[in-house]
Amino acid sequence: MTKEGMQGMWEAMILRGVAGVLFGIAAIFWPGLTLVTLVYLFSIYILVSGIVSIVNSIRSLTNKGSWIWQMLIGFAELGVGVYLVRHPGVSFATLILLVGLVLIARGVLEVVLVMLEDSVSATEKTLMVISGGLAVVVGIAILLQPESGGVAFVWVLGLYALLTGPMWIALGLDTKKLAES
Repeated sequence: MTKEGMQGMWEAMILRGVAGVLFGIAAIFWPGLTLVTLVYLFSIYILVSGIVSIVNSIRSLTNKGSWIWQMLIGFAELGVGVYLVRHPGVSFATLILLVGLVLIARGVLEVVLVMLEDSVSATEKTLMVISGGLAVVVGIAILLQPESGGVAFVWVLGLYALLTGPMWIALGLDTKKLAES
């Protein structure tokens, strides 16, 4: 990736990380949120993530086809976010299904794309594999244990966001350092 491409990418990564941390804090410290409030909070998080993915894919159009997958996941996240904003009264089962599927898709994509990319640092590869693997594990856990209860679901989702948010911030800072060097 070129320095110009990295220049704007680090800001998007940090934005995604901050959105994740804020969502995680809200989910952990207010687990008794109503379903509608949780839907709105998750919608904001997934909309930011989708926009960041689309912007990053446009910035990396020169990468051998990996940009298309990033754009597809970005549009999928954007679609889920818009759907949830337009339908805040979704059932808990629908929310669990959407969250689980988005996490699994995002996790698999992150791991595959970072393994195909030659120009990323070892730090970035490690963090992306950890983040992607964690997303897949949390997505599967959410889908396999939907009856585990609302508070446990919110805590798992919040913990995931609190763990991956700082990783995205670290990736953004690492990318910024690479762009400036």
